[in-house]
This record gives sequence, structure tokens and C-alpha cells, in this order.
Amino acid sequence: MKPRIEIDSDSGFCFGVVTAIRKAEEALENTETLYVLGDIVHNAAEVERLRLKGLITITHADLENLRGVKVLLRAHGEPPSTYAIAQRNNIEIIDATCPVVLQLQRRIKSADAEGADLSEPPLILIYGKPGHAEVNGLVGQTSGRAKVVRDIEDLDGVDMRRNIRLYSQTTKSLTGFHEMIGEIKRRKALLPENERGDFEWFDTICRQVANRMDKIREFASAHDMVIFVSGAKSSNGKVLYSECKSVNNRTYLISDPTELKREWFEGVESIGICGATSTPRWLMANVADAIAKMQ
Repeated sequence: MKPRIEIDSDSGFCFGVVTAIRKAEEALENTETLYVLGDIVHNAAEVERLRLKGLITITHADLENLRGVKVLLRAHGEPPSTYAIAQRNNIEIIDATCPVVLQLQRRIKSADAEGADLSEPPLILIYGKPGHAEVNGLVGQTSGRAKVVRDIEDLDGVDMRRNIRLYSQTTKSLTGFHEMIGEIKRRKALLPENERGDFEWFDTICRQVANRMDKIREFASAHDMVIFVSGAKSSNGKVLYSECKSVNNRTYLISDPTELKREWFEGVESIGICGATSTPRWLMANVADAIAKMQ
């Protein structure tokens, strides 16, 4: 009997990515060439699909040399310096920054401005991945004054005597964020009360992404095996794949159908296919078709 194949209905692009791709496709209907600053989504197959429609991926160095063109800013967001370059070079910006990211940028910029008049402004910490596009955009709101902390070990370089304001990259895990909160509290408690400085934290994690953790664990545990489809560059993909693997050891990570191996499916009655917030639905459907043809 052929195994049952199910595609996770909750997997696939988050609304921020959906909006960015829609804006790109709409713009390409009216122009021969559209540039995008960085991969529009961390999935090589989707990037290639849009490249064939005329979308050209560029770097920040490329942006400096462009004049009078259209450039789309992806959902991750950008620092103020990017907008300044665009204005200077007469570049038309199509802004597809995710609303959740945009709101976070504004909050961090406001917090930084409020501290500017203080003799010792609060230290803004951003729980996130150093160098990630979204994180670069967030740090840019403070002209580089914010400090990025990837994990608890990064707190070793933080002066706990200072007033601290903690924010999070929108796609980080709630569990990790609360561990960070707990560790800062613990370290401050070790100081004399009059030396601790205050501590405030702001939960800025996107719930559409965060809620996928529990849902994807439930989906993975309901199948004999899981095929997780994700691009190699996707941070969210790495996190969600680990969640699947934690509840179903027969979870395999692939980027496209060519990586499937027939021996994985021996004796399997139920196969689940899921992916990251950067994985297109059409790619998961292609994987399902490829598995069906192998049976």
C-alpha cells in the first residue's frame, strides 16, 4: 500500500514574504527590470523563479552605484542609511518591509532617541542573529549603538550595572527570548541593589512565526516520517527543522526534490511535508509529487 502524503497547511510563506513577492510581481508587470536588495526570500528556487521574471538581486555595494532605477526592499527591512543612499541616487524604493518589522524599527528608534538626552542612556540589546538582514536594520535605527546578543554567552560582554532595554528579532523563538530575560535578571540580582540598573524587556516576536513551533511539532509527531523543505540560508528553516527532528527522528532536510532518497521511505505509511516561512507552497507540492512517483 502506498504511503499517505500530507503537506502541512500551516507551512509556507509568512504574510510578510507573501506581500514582498506580490509587490515584486506587480512591479515586474510594469517594468522590464526591478532590483531587490538581497535575496527576496531565503529560498533558491523561489529566487530563481522571480529572476526569470526579471528580478535582479543586488548587494548594498551595488546599490551605491545604481542611479534612477527601481529597488524593492524585502520583508526583513533596512537601516536608515539605505534610504539615504536611495534618495541621493534618485532610486525609487518599493518598500516591502514587513509591518511587524517596521513597527519594531520604530520602537527601537524611539527608545534610542529618548535616551539621547540622558547622561547615560539605557543599553539597547537585540536578541537575534548578528549580521542577519533584519537585525542590521534594527541596529541601524540606533546608529550602531545597540548591542546584538545571540545567546546567553554573549551577555558576558554586557555591563549589568547599566539600564537595559531588551528587544528581539521578530523570528526568534519565545523560549530563547524568555531564557535571555531570566539570565539578565539572574545576573543583575548578583549585584548590590543600588548598582543593578533597571531592566525592561519587550516581546517583539512575530506570533505567526512563533506559533508555528507548537503546530509543526504536532504535525511532525503525527507522521511516520517528515520531509522538511527549506533553503540553506533560512534561519527560520534551521529552527523549525530542529523542532521537527526533536519529536520525529525520521525527519529529513532537503532544499528540492532532487535530494530525496528512495530508501528513506521503506516501510513508511505516513509522510508529512512541511517547511519554513521562506518555503513556497509550490515547492512543497513538487516534493509531494516526486515522492508519489517514487512509490
